[in-house]
Amino acid sequence: MLGCSADSVGTLEKFKEKFKLNFPLLSDPEFKVIEAYGARRMKSFLGKSFLGIVRSSALISPDGEIEQTWPNAKSKGHADSVLEELRARENSKS
Repeated sequence: MLGCSADSVGTLEKFKEKFKLNFPLLSDPEFKVIEAYGARRMKSFLGKSFLGIVRSSALISPDGEIEQTWPNAKSKGHADSVLEELRARENSKS
């Protein structure tokens, strides 16, 4: 697992420490990875449209293939959804 954000390395280090995250956070201020995964999209707020980052997740296989995406992940409960999917995939192999 890893996270990716347009924030600076320093900001991400503080965030990781504050929330005691145990996975890497990648800094992508030029949006190369963020755009490659379709996480930078048009959003709207108070009737105005703007280009922004949408929280999303991708399940990537060991050989680099995208197996599943969650294009509009909500912070609450999302980790449980991903774990449920991983467990279901593991059980289907048995």
